[in-house]
Amino acid sequence: MNTIIIFIQKAIGQGICMMYGANGEILTEKSGNLNLGVPGLMYIGGIAGLAGAYFYENGVASPIPVVGFLISLLCAILAAALGGFIYSLLTVTLRANQNVTGLALTTFGVGLGNFYGGSISKMSGGVGQISVATTAGVYKNLFPHLSTLPVVGPIFFSYGFLTYFCVIVAIVMHWFLNKTRQGLCLRAVGENPATADAAGVNVDLYKYLSACIGGALAGLGGLYFVMEYTGGTWTNNGFGDRGWLAIALVIFARWRPLNAIWGSILFGALYILYLYIPGLARSTQEVFKALPYLVTIVVLILTSLRKKKEDQPPEHLGLSYFREER
Repeated sequence: MNTIIIFIQKAIGQGICMMYGANGEILTEKSGNLNLGVPGLMYIGGIAGLAGAYFYENGVASPIPVVGFLISLLCAILAAALGGFIYSLLTVTLRANQNVTGLALTTFGVGLGNFYGGSISKMSGGVGQISVATTAGVYKNLFPHLSTLPVVGPIFFSYGFLTYFCVIVAIVMHWFLNKTRQGLCLRAVGENPATADAAGVNVDLYKYLSACIGGALAGLGGLYFVMEYTGGTWTNNGFGDRGWLAIALVIFARWRPLNAIWGSILFGALYILYLYIPGLARSTQEVFKALPYLVTIVVLILTSLRKKKEDQPPEHLGLSYFREER
């Protein structure tokens, strides 16, 4: 029983990082932007938040954990949102290719994170790792008393602030996209920007805001992994392929934030399943790691065959909008 509980906890822990990235990309793609820079934005958010906490902890005599928490949170959000803004500037205003821009942003973000992560590590006297335990402690267990309850406690109440905030974000996004006028306008921009423009919707503004907010959410995924999941430490290339799994999760969830909640837990479970099956060869372990992608491909095929409009991506996804051609 304990093994099952630990497995569920680890699956949720792995999935939250992906859910942040997926929700950020869902919001971005609803405007018609295809941002393949999610992995890079996770690195940017993670290193910015950790660097903010590190310099605060080492710059004052008696650091206050809550202040470090707020600084790291703000740094991660602003840095990743800036990444989203740069993506929008290139693709919306300068009309650069969205795929190339997104991949370039991923390359830049990963390189930036590893470079500054290594630099700060050398400053702190470590080799490849940084620790901000004072700040990271605030990100830990939000309900210490409830987490002691049998079975229910470890599964539902043993996580930190960013875990529960991620679920709240998904619920709020569902409400925003389906129950508000602004959400309707955003979806209209992604489906047919020319029609939305003719109706008086500021297409460029919606594209910019969705990319910036979506980038900030992806950055929070990186901050979650660094602060809550690994306890305030940085290891170069430590994110693995979680950023790409977040993009795959968007397809699996069929562009619905609520689906991303249970989908992220499933992806997290599949991602670590090989660790709980004894005797697997290295090659077999790699096959198990690919299970989330295989499941996504199956879902993509099934949704394509069903051809239901609500299960398809925004019609103008990945395409630049030229107002003069309206």
